[in-house]
Amino acid sequence: MRKIITVYLDNCCFNRPYDDQNHLSIHLETQAKLAIQELVKDKNILLMWSFILDFENDANPDKIIKNEISLWRKNTVFIITKNDNILNMAKKITNLGFGKKDALHIASAIEGKANYFITVDKGVLGKRGLIDNTVVCSPIEFINYLEENNNDI
Repeated sequence: MRKIITVYLDNCCFNRPYDDQNHLSIHLETQAKLAIQELVKDKNILLMWSFILDFENDANPDKIIKNEISLWRKNTVFIITKNDNILNMAKKITNLGFGKKDALHIASAIEGKANYFITVDKGVLGKRGLIDNTVVCSPIEFINYLEENNNDI
């Protein structure tokens, strides 16, 4: 029996398809992110959502992008709500050098027990060794992991 994989994508990951696709690295990350979306739609992996995703997406001035991203909320299996545990954990993560919003995303993923925290944020990826309890990776690294472990994608 195959292990159920849970993922948490941060806001910059959700926005990647709307970035300038003329850069090869952005295009490749977008393709990997779109493959992850298909896995979520097909229920091969489970998606988590959080209050900080709602907050950041609601602040997006582009209504079309905001609406497209918000549609992913209905594909989630678990919505992480703000609580003291997340806020306290986020403070500790901020003390490790992460930004406040990044810390809230990471703390939300940990609180929800996500197997993978997926981001395209180079700053977060550069400090991933400081995070326990969830694997921090890029969309490309996540797809590579699935392929290396013979998971169907």
